Amino acid sequence: MQDYPTNYQYLYAKPTCSAAIRVCNEDFQVTEIPAFEPDGEGEHWYFNIRKNGENTDWVAKQLASFFDVSTKEIGYAGKKDRHAITQQWFSVCLPGIMDISVENFNTESIKILEIRKHSRKLRLGALKGNRFSIVLKNVSDDKYFAQRLSLVEKGVPNYFGEQRFGIAGGNLSRGIAMLKEQFKEKNRSKRGLYISAVRSWFFNYVLSHRLSQNRWQQIMPGDVVMLEGTNSHFVADDLIQIHRRMLQGDLHLTGPMWGRGRSVTQSDALDWELGLLDPYREITQCLESIGLKQERRSIRIIPGDLQAQCNAPGIWKISFDLPPGSFATSVLRELCDYNNASAKT
Repeated sequence: MQDYPTNYQYLYAKPTCSAAIRVCNEDFQVTEIPAFEPDGEGEHWYFNIRKNGENTDWVAKQLASFFDVSTKEIGYAGKKDRHAITQQWFSVCLPGIMDISVENFNTESIKILEIRKHSRKLRLGALKGNRFSIVLKNVSDDKYFAQRLSLVEKGVPNYFGEQRFGIAGGNLSRGIAMLKEQFKEKNRSKRGLYISAVRSWFFNYVLSHRLSQNRWQQIMPGDVVMLEGTNSHFVADDLIQIHRRMLQGDLHLTGPMWGRGRSVTQSDALDWELGLLDPYREITQCLESIGLKQERRSIRIIPGDLQAQCNAPGIWKISFDLPPGSFATSVLRELCDYNNASAKT
């Protein structure tokens, strides 16, 4: 969509080496890092499931069918990639059930690894993050790739990945059309997906401009910062101390997740964000009118426990942790100009 560009600014300049990702599902593995351990009691059964080439909603439907319950009784902390091997927890509310057999549930693509009980349903967002293990193939320049790794470990822009916007940006275009009342969607889940794409684009747009205007780590009066590992945020006051903590990775500048209510940013930072989004005022007003609340999101992610190994010329395996809601592709785009092989399937 020409009016909603996605050629976002790079932090370390666009990489000159290329690589292929997701040549097969085994090349892209994600393991959920739970926020808590099941307490062993209650009517909610927790299943740690490894799935190959299946999305989270599909597995949730299989669980509902297997246990003959509504999909409303199924819980999970986050949605995982389809073109990957992923491991995550699901919960099923089964009151009065003391023992279960799941031998007939496992298939070639889904397998239950562990079963626990807990007193509450597993809710969206109830995770510390995700551990990614990714194999990149056909890396065109191993030496250059290694040099980029040393940059990326310092942090990368926390962009929403292209999968948020759908094939050829379809989720974004449908969301904008829906907000303009040019398109209607009856499915509640799809409506939420489309609106989320629009909010995500605005965040990416603001973040990209912070980079292009050399405001990546430059604090403006009234800027809002977020504490590492949390959603706790506040207006920057002591700018010298705040900048020092940012360099240490303890605090991050934030961007807007647009919605109703007053922005928590103030003075110069508020004027800058409002001025940047003014050409899209029709859409931001629509987002406000549907009841979404103003939120903030860190503009930087620092990959945790980053490890990398060159297994052979042109073949690298990298592993790292990311917080909930962050995209591995945002790390990869700063490493190399990657080609997503799964996009062709």
